[in-house]
Amino acid sequence: MRFSEPKPLTAAQQFLLLKKNPLSAGDGILGSGCFEWRFRATPTPLSRIYEARLGFAADRSPRVYIENPDLVLLAGGRKLPHVYEQSPTRLCLYLPRTYEWQPWMRLDQTIVPWTSLWLFYFEDWLSEGEWRGGGEHPDPHDVERRVSRSRLQRRHPLRERIE
Repeated sequence: MRFSEPKPLTAAQQFLLLKKNPLSAGDGILGSGCFEWRFRATPTPLSRIYEARLGFAADRSPRVYIENPDLVLLAGGRKLPHVYEQSPTRLCLYLPRTYEWQPWMRLDQTIVPWTSLWLFYFEDWLSEGEWRGGGEHPDPHDVERRVSRSRLQRRHPLRERIE
């Protein structure tokens, strides 16, 4: 018997799962094949509250931005580790080429908790000066190549905001 990979979850399914899960409490805007979800993350009971924005489109990797507080400002002039972009701060939560996240996986059970975990390591980095969260830092050239390629895709107004 041959096993096939599970079918990808649609944007509407992902959106509903985020709404139903109290651990990903937030609010968002659902569009055609894409959405934007805003939620709060607190890595530890003693941590500050971070306001995050998750952008999702069916044909792209999920993108998470920290909107408040300003992580660059918190870093006091140091370059933020393990991010795709400094400002707006787009987090590097997993390695796309290793398939750590797949379109059939639930965002409320992967990307949202991974955001809190990233913030935990960020707070540790702020105090210790060393990134202990593992992973690889994204190569700016690879990121730019993916962004350029994605600009060739057909645009949807909400998708443009997600980027």
